[in-house]
Amino acid sequence: MRLGSDPLDRLSIPDGTTVEEHDLVTDGNVIVGGQSTVDFGVRGHSVMAGERVSFGGHIEAEGDCRLDMWSTVDDNVLVGENAYLGERVQIDGQLKVAGDLDIGDDVDIEDGFEANGWIVIRNPMPTIVFLFVYLSQLLRVGEEEAAEEVLSSLTEDDGPDHDPLLIPRGATVSDDRWQVSTPATIGDDCRLHGNVRAEELTVGRDGVVFGSLRARRDVAVGRGTEIKGDVTTRSGDVRIGPGVTVWGDVVAENVALHENATVDGTMRASGEMRMHTDEVLDRPDETAEAMAEAAEELGDDRAAVAAADETVADEHGETSAEEAGEASDEEGKASDEEADATTSDDEPVEARE
Repeated sequence: MRLGSDPLDRLSIPDGTTVEEHDLVTDGNVIVGGQSTVDFGVRGHSVMAGERVSFGGHIEAEGDCRLDMWSTVDDNVLVGENAYLGERVQIDGQLKVAGDLDIGDDVDIEDGFEANGWIVIRNPMPTIVFLFVYLSQLLRVGEEEAAEEVLSSLTEDDGPDHDPLLIPRGATVSDDRWQVSTPATIGDDCRLHGNVRAEELTVGRDGVVFGSLRARRDVAVGRGTEIKGDVTTRSGDVRIGPGVTVWGDVVAENVALHENATVDGTMRASGEMRMHTDEVLDRPDETAEAMAEAAEELGDDRAAVAAADETVADEHGETSAEEAGEASDEEGKASDEEADATTSDDEPVEARE
């Protein structure tokens, strides 16, 4: 991520994120903007939350956990490394920290806390202020590469394949709805519950959304994803990739539906509505050639199904039209030969001579 960019300018859900029994589970870091409400529990590598963030379940962090002032957690907080709690943080369960604990004034932990490292009672600097001061000092002494590494370490996990889960400021995340005032991106192989509301939406491939998609601008749905609701946009276009299933309606200014996609409801467009075979997501394996190969594989699968149907038909004593025609020709030839033989035997001796 480049310096000067805002890491919380969008809702970003990385690949493989799932909602499991009211827990939001991801392999990377979780970063939540201030004044947001997350009704789920959260499980991730490290968890960072701005001021006045409300969590409706527990927090499990393999790495660090940093909660800014006035944040609340309705259940336990389990931290694999260090924890930083700003003043007036409220935890309705128990706090367990494997490393050091830096805790502010007037922190309320209902069921007590345990820490294996150092415990410092003071007011930890708020996360955003801490980052700003630290990065400013690095840039002041000319350590631009070090500043880049610090910013990348906060928005990336230990492995290159683990992107962070980013929730922007003022967002609402629950079983009922995911509502933000920014663009939203959902990765591949995600399984989410709730209606998604955003400025614009991009949904990855092979996922399931148990709800509807609604945006003010464009919506794109990648290959093989299932949307168990409507896909609507107020003033944008909807692009739907191959193998997508939309259980509800599709409403937009312009609709581009892949020829292998399925929409169970109605489609309404004030402008153009067309079928296509083009790429929907800007990725190397979403080109026209890749889509043609996918269509060819689909055709091979259909041929295999047809062959299986013929095998079943043979086992039940049925024949295809071609086989029936060949059998009819053979029967006709046999009848002609029998007729010739009968005619020869019935003719008089004089005629044969």
